[in-house]
Amino acid sequence: MDENCVFCKIVAGEIPSYTVYEDDIVKAFLDISQTTPGHTLVIPKKHVPDIFAYDQDLAAEVFSRIPRIAKAVRDSDPSIKAMNIVNNNGELAYQSVFHSHFHLIPRYSENDGFGMKFIDNSSKYTSEQLQKIQRQIVKQLEN
Repeated sequence: MDENCVFCKIVAGEIPSYTVYEDDIVKAFLDISQTTPGHTLVIPKKHVPDIFAYDQDLAAEVFSRIPRIAKAVRDSDPSIKAMNIVNNNGELAYQSVFHSHFHLIPRYSENDGFGMKFIDNSSKYTSEQLQKIQRQIVKQLEN
């Protein structure tokens, strides 16, 4: 536990939350911002700052619970048509609380207040450039 972490304080019960699921490994609770109704955060109870701090066992434990919680959120309201599951890692990637968490953001319509933008840069890369990037990543996985 990190005594300065707002999510650790939620896990410890020092800060109230609207918990929707909890077990020995994870806690899921409503995000106070409610980007869309039902916006839920899933966090490991163990303090890990971001995805890079997970070991394989913790990742398996946390990730295995997300589909069940996501289905419960979706099934809680027949108006929910889809869901974004977002995990931000690092300040540049919009992480604002440095305790790993996954946003389950229900989607109701194209105009529900949430959006993501992916830019197609495929025309900027040659096959050789993509192969170089590929080799760099594969090399790290071999270590």
